Parts: sequence; structure tokens; C-alpha cells
Amino acid sequence: MGFEWVFLALCFGIATGIIGRAKGGSFFIWMLVGAVLPVLGLMAVILFRNEINEPERQCPNCNKILKLYVQVCPRCGTDLYLPDPAETRMPPQD
Repeated sequence: MGFEWVFLALCFGIATGIIGRAKGGSFFIWMLVGAVLPVLGLMAVILFRNEINEPERQCPNCNKILKLYVQVCPRCGTDLYLPDPAETRMPPQD
């Protein structure tokens, strides 16, 4: 009786984890979300932003490569402003 629910949650969890990992997220976190909230987790990962194709820039203070949407450098705490388009780059494609 409860085995069907466990099997269904596991299937949704694995599918959600695979899609989440393909979009640049953590497989295990997305798998947990998909297993706990099967349909909602799968819809959330489908609508989740693709982290791999986000433009990047370099922190002017510590030279760490960051995504363009990051506003404060996590390494040095520098406030980052919108850079000149010439200073941004797309991440390398695998």
C-alpha cells in the first residue's frame, strides 16, 4: 500500500534531480525537492533558471569570476555595479 507512494516519490525525485543537475543545480537538493513535493518539484525545476548559460563578470577587487546577477562579491564583500557590456563574458560551453 505505501510502496506505491515511495516508488512514485523516488521516480519524481530522480527525474527532478536529473533536470536540476542539467540546469546547473545540485542533483541531491533537487532530488529531495522532487521526492517530497513530486508534481510541484518537477514543475519548479522545469521553470528554474539555467545557471550554466548566465553571463559572468570578474570582481574588480579580488578577480573572482561571478555571475552577472551577483550584487556583492562573496569572497571580498565588494559592492558590484552593472558592468560595461565589454567586461562581461559567457561561460565556456562543455
